[in-house]
Amino acid sequence: MSSIELSSGHAIPLLGLGTWQMRGQQCAEVVQMALEMGYRHVDTAHMYANQVEVGAGLRASGVAPDEVFVTTKIWHDSLGYDQVHRQFDECMEMLALDYVDLLLIHHPNEDVPLAETLGAFDEIAASGRARSIGVSNFSPAQVDVARAAASAPIVNNQVELHVGYCDANFLAHSQRAEVTVTAHRPLARGDLAGAGTLADIGAAHNKTAAQVALRWVVQHGIIAIPKASSEQHLRANMDIWDWALSEEEMGRLNAV
Repeated sequence: MSSIELSSGHAIPLLGLGTWQMRGQQCAEVVQMALEMGYRHVDTAHMYANQVEVGAGLRASGVAPDEVFVTTKIWHDSLGYDQVHRQFDECMEMLALDYVDLLLIHHPNEDVPLAETLGAFDEIAASGRARSIGVSNFSPAQVDVARAAASAPIVNNQVELHVGYCDANFLAHSQRAEVTVTAHRPLARGDLAGAGTLADIGAAHNKTAAQVALRWVVQHGIIAIPKASSEQHLRANMDIWDWALSEEEMGRLNAV
């Protein structure tokens, strides 16, 4: 599994398992199956209401916790200083982990100063219970405010991003700020599967349109966390490493 280095010095796998809308025993089973298959990155959040099941899947897999990169997020209604600490403690209790690899602000909340929120995030990072911190659904201007407010580096911004929905200026700003980007919905909720350009390029590589879409994301150095609940889709999403898109193919996809 390919990884990239965060500005905190830790490495994050370029492909992970998204768990949004996964619930109950199915969630635990999918997390276990993914880890047994070779996934080493799992994304969850307090708002997802599945952290107990994610933790259960982690333990059932038999993979050592320090071999799995785990991301969780604090919801936008709990960004006050005390609320952050309280919700983070809940996350850790539900996951049954000693630390998470990445803690994100799930959505900005203009009613709470970022300095207050990130003061709590800084303390959590300093304690070692979150190895890195970041944000989600932040604009470049909001990222700049967050970077100025935090003592620990803001290492990641998780946003919706996929073929046909990618802002070159946003990516350039992220690169300058040394903030990696994670693409949630990298397959646009499955709507990309029939896209003509993706299908044509996929046929040339004996790959599906969805695999081409994921390859385009990671080949840009962007982290992808597609949700998959079947063994077939989990395996297909993993099958993006032994081939590459040409410069011409990347250009065609960039232009979609």
